[in-house]
Amino acid sequence: MWQIVLKLIGIIIVLFGVILIYDARILTKKFFGFGDQNEASNGLKILGFIVAIVGGLILYFV
Repeated sequence: MWQIVLKLIGIIIVLFGVILIYDARILTKKFFGFGDQNEASNGLKILGFIVAIVGGLILYFV
């Protein structure tokens, strides 16, 4: 039972990371206004990559 729950949590974390990578530019325009959007979108892409790796590791080790 706990393995299924952990796998679902891992899938949701991977999905969140992929969404951060794919929609980084749109999210930066929505939340950060007229600031330096290139650096903010790069930061969101890096964060999404790390989050996706963490979710993948959860899926791998469970």
